[in-house]
Amino acid sequence: MDTRDITAPPRAQSRHTADKHPNQRHRPSGGGLTHENARHTTRFTVIGNHLAQHPELSALAIGLGVHIQSLPAGARADIKTLAARFPEGTTRIAAALRELETHGYLRRERHRIPDGRIITRTISCNQPGGRRRDRKEPHTPPKAPAPRRERAPRKPLPAVPRPAYPAPALLQTATDLLADLRRHSPDLLLSACDTAHLAPGVAAWLERDVTPTAVRHALTADLPPEGLRRPAALLAHRLTVQLPPPPPFRAPAPPPAVRHPLHNCEGCDRAFRSPTPGRCHDCRTDLPGAA
Repeated sequence: MDTRDITAPPRAQSRHTADKHPNQRHRPSGGGLTHENARHTTRFTVIGNHLAQHPELSALAIGLGVHIQSLPAGARADIKTLAARFPEGTTRIAAALRELETHGYLRRERHRIPDGRIITRTISCNQPGGRRRDRKEPHTPPKAPAPRRERAPRKPLPAVPRPAYPAPALLQTATDLLADLRRHSPDLLLSACDTAHLAPGVAAWLERDVTPTAVRHALTADLPPEGLRRPAALLAHRLTVQLPPPPPFRAPAPPPAVRHPLHNCEGCDRAFRSPTPGRCHDCRTDLPGAA
């Protein structure tokens, strides 16, 4: 009976020992990480460990992903804005954003707003693919294909003025002028059929002593800023509406006076102009008096 039971504890242990205290339950015995956590009630963001501990994302991409998820809706999250906020340059931030896009944490969509401009919207996903997995679309029978609408025939181009004398050289000059319009405005790229239709109208302008530069300016000035759906129709309208009047009539200039060569008078030896040699006017006048 005097044998000691070495399995029994020497004294009763308290239920609040260090090993069982809730705040000390996960404290490592070595020199690992220890958390001192305080409960947040305002101004906090829930971030999933799948992002914070992502095995393939870089530290910069994880940090940007956390920052973007903490931003309010409508905040700017483009490369320039993020580069102004963080010390990393635009190149590194752009690479990090591409990482987030590759792994589904970021998505960019282009939309056209009512005024016609195209903007880019950035969509942040705190659970990549979660919304698509959780959403169950109701089964709907496939819709019958809509009846195919036949396209209305294209309206012919308006008529253009015609030159009075359509010389081949004049029409070729007009064709070259129309083909060169695309160098001055990319919207004025014309097809061969449209060019052949408009060439007589340009020739009518050239026939009225309008220079090619003036014709080009009349066709390319003040184009609509929203672009042209059918540039040939606009050019045909301008060639007709803005056709200048014919040039004023000019009487032909009189022929220049004929200058005869100089000859020496056979009577007085003076020089005079005459088509043929002989006597001057004074000597021819004196001859009847002398007779």
